[in-house]
Amino acid sequence: MPLSGLYVITDNKIGPYSHEDIASAAVAGGASVVQLRDKTATDDELLPTAKRIRRVTAEVGVTFIVNDRIDLAAAVGADGVNVGQEDIRDRGLTPDVIRKRLGEKAIIGVSCHSLDDYMRAYEAGADYIGFGPVFATSTKTDTAPVRGTDLLNKVCEIAKIPVVAIGGITYDNIDNVRRAHCAAVISAVAKSDDPTEAVRKLREKFTGKVLK
Repeated sequence: MPLSGLYVITDNKIGPYSHEDIASAAVAGGASVVQLRDKTATDDELLPTAKRIRRVTAEVGVTFIVNDRIDLAAAVGADGVNVGQEDIRDRGLTPDVIRKRLGEKAIIGVSCHSLDDYMRAYEAGADYIGFGPVFATSTKTDTAPVRGTDLLNKVCEIAKIPVVAIGGITYDNIDNVRRAHCAAVISAVAKSDDPTEAVRKLREKFTGKVLK
């Protein structure tokens, strides 16, 4: 399943909306990918939410990714997972390990912060990388230093798998990450007055295509 377009990450801690609110807005606004990310809830607590998001995304063919949680992704039949460098280093969640759990068709993304990170992820069998933070972001306090668009563009030039730009992406700067296959947004949707309209505008500006 090719990745392109707007990649919306749900976060119910930084705005007034639930995971399901954001996922529904993402689908209605024409996003290509929805990722469920929650660093505090347990798998059991997230299971009903994940099931509902899986149902909403499946109805319209939107790719559903779960952040970090392999068992939860398997339980709801998500399209795949995204893992960070610490998940690989500390938990041994390499792409081959994940595929054994989720199956060969699973879409596996790896968060990367450098060219070396990309090369390791690619050689390990990742299907895409999330690269950033491209711009300053307040969503994660433990994130790597800002990487900027120059390094993002270098990665996009050499990458043999899709690149998802992430970190501090807003309506005002999304033009600057068009070299990437996808632009991932969090606060730009979760903190907006109208999440569906925010998704629509972000997607249209990034892709240059108006949803019919």
